[in-house]
Amino acid sequence: MGDNQEEKKCCCCQDKTKHRSEKEYKDLINRLSRIEGQVRGVKGMVENDAYCPDILMQVSAITAALNSFNKVLLANHIRTCVVDDLHAGKDEVVDELVTTLQKLMK
Repeated sequence: MGDNQEEKKCCCCQDKTKHRSEKEYKDLINRLSRIEGQVRGVKGMVENDAYCPDILMQVSAITAALNSFNKVLLANHIRTCVVDDLHAGKDEVVDELVTTLQKLMK
């Protein structure tokens, strides 16, 4: 089975888990590891009494990185889980997606 088939094979199941392709998994973990490093950097800045605007700029970068992570994750979710559920006749996935988007846009 090719990579594209593997990515589409299993998605969001009844138990609300998702099988991710190796590429998707590595990409998400790498993004989170970079964000984790940025947060540790900000913690170090606070511990070292860094200038507030410098800390704020780093926090802004973390926020942007988290937003980027969310965009990637959401796009993957729509392309796989939502599409698969709609093809399977599970229209309630649209309501779940709308609720998720509303929470993200608070």
